[in-house]
Amino acid sequence: MQSASKSAAAIDRAAADGRAALIGYLPAGFPSVQETIDAGIALAENGADLIEIGIPYSDPVMDGHVIQAATTEALANGFRVAEVFDVVAGITAATDAAVLVMTYWNPVVRMGVDEFSRRLAEAGGAGLITPDLIPDEASEWMAASDKYGLDRVFLVAPSSTEERMKSTVAASRGFVYAVSIMGVTGARSSVSTAAKDVVSAARAAGAQRVCVGLGVSNSGHVQEIGAYADGVIVGTALVAALRDGGVRAVADLTRELSTGTRKSN
Repeated sequence: MQSASKSAAAIDRAAADGRAALIGYLPAGFPSVQETIDAGIALAENGADLIEIGIPYSDPVMDGHVIQAATTEALANGFRVAEVFDVVAGITAATDAAVLVMTYWNPVVRMGVDEFSRRLAEAGGAGLITPDLIPDEASEWMAASDKYGLDRVFLVAPSSTEERMKSTVAASRGFVYAVSIMGVTGARSSVSTAAKDVVSAARAAGAQRVCVGLGVSNSGHVQEIGAYADGVIVGTALVAALRDGGVRAVADLTRELSTGTRKSN
């Protein structure tokens, strides 16, 4: 079963409105499953076009300390992988945002790739973002994502060779996730200039939609990246807002971030 990409549709709707898509990340189960759902709905109601829900992982090699602390708390509170489907279903039932799950590959393999994909599709999920899975090791995921009509979002980085860029773009569906900096995530005061080069390289390799993540924390960053990318991904700043001020703070920050999405003519 191959259906239209929910992620691509959300990004294209933003583009038709003269905006870069705003993509917000939240870890599942932080501070609780219900609060993740409420925060996801607040994201969608205040300007986010797509939502990434991260599965807490015991060794999150790419995540900065804010997200690590949140995922550690979610695991300590007893979060189970299967609860991610409750989070996705809770958000998709209440909003039109495309909801993707971001996860290291091991939890998917443990549940079974087909089983995980089926349950994600049933929950209304758009697809998976897989930071540690490369296309040449993804044959099982390629088959399951085709079967259930899910988006496959792979990552490209400043270090990606031209050959790797082409194979990753070809394997992706929905959008390509461009990592703007080498190293761990986290809010930064300035955005790396490498992001623009990665987007250009991905487009040269045939990518129709490229979204940039890692290091975005305010509307100025959103505006800067949105000028050349199709979507801007914000994680750490939103997780910190949820930690410090709850769902209302997430709503307020999302509104502020969304002011930076409009592309100047």
